[in-house]
Amino acid sequence: MANNRKLPFGYRMKFGEHIPHPAEAETVRWIYRSYLAGASYNALTTQLQEQGVPYDEGKRWNKNMVARILEDKRYIGTDCYPAILPEEQFRRAQERRTDRAIPVRKTPAQMELRRLCGGSPPAWVERQVLALLNQLIQVPANIAHEQKKEQNASEASTLRRELDEALHTPPVDGERTRTMALHLAECRLNSIGPEEYETERLRRIFQAHLPMWELERDLLRKCVRRITYTGGAVQVQLKNNQTVKGVKQT
Repeated sequence: MANNRKLPFGYRMKFGEHIPHPAEAETVRWIYRSYLAGASYNALTTQLQEQGVPYDEGKRWNKNMVARILEDKRYIGTDCYPAILPEEQFRRAQERRTDRAIPVRKTPAQMELRRLCGGSPPAWVERQVLALLNQLIQVPANIAHEQKKEQNASEASTLRRELDEALHTPPVDGERTRTMALHLAECRLNSIGPEEYETERLRRIFQAHLPMWELERDLLRKCVRRITYTGGAVQVQLKNNQTVKGVKQT
């Protein structure tokens, strides 16, 4: 343990010169190796505390201490300090520190994905959604809507027959037949429903779209109503109310 913490952790004074402190220098090397292997500041601090590695009299390790060690250039032999670390190892540690300091900015598609999911989804959700939409781009015919019950079709058939009879039974009542024709048109429209129009619209969009390397916000906005995920699998509800399901993660 150093008696004067004005010295960087890892060094001691001997005959007026800075020399490596054997135990502390090895701890510095361990911190760099562990950090480059993926350990966080919190994880390093916890392990140093659990191992009982001394830092200074009456002081426990904290993240700031670890951070200072990971940014101190004297460990590669500057300012009259002997090198404890190779320059390449120090450089890679600085690159990781820089990468962690820069916040990851979400793409417009990722922000749209978050809106459709109702929160930030894990990374595998984005990959599954991309795969599902690319499958529809490859085979747009897989876009389909749930068929309505035959009630409206049966009613339309009955109205068609009654209208034909009215038109071929003189004298023809113009006002009555016009009312019947309007009723028939309304019944046919209801039998088609908005899902069928949406299905055709979606098919045209996917037919014209090239396979994607990454999600595109416009396609999500035009075609997807909602995204849910549970148990390692994604469900994408299209705007025609069709649900397509991803393969469960293993």
